[in-house]
Amino acid sequence: MLHEPAVQLGEDNSTQKKARLGVWMFIIYTIVYTGFVLIGTFFPKLMGLQLLGGLNVAYVYGMALIVLAAVMGMIYNFLCSRLEDKLNTPEQT
Repeated sequence: MLHEPAVQLGEDNSTQKKARLGVWMFIIYTIVYTGFVLIGTFFPKLMGLQLLGGLNVAYVYGMALIVLAAVMGMIYNFLCSRLEDKLNTPEQT
């Protein structure tokens, strides 16, 4: 019984582009998260402001951060899969 990988692993030609995409998405998320921290630090009364159905800004912003992270993860996965399919297919000659 051999315990080998189910697929042949080779060079990934899309690694550099996927890394660049990941860094840009990290920067975007960091900017949005920094806004949350700055509001909480310098304008704490704003975080207590009631918004949607009695929910305060802190709760809505915090939940939005969680949803944003999940959505960005799905977008990253989708875009990386497309890059892998595009850049790792053998050339047809």
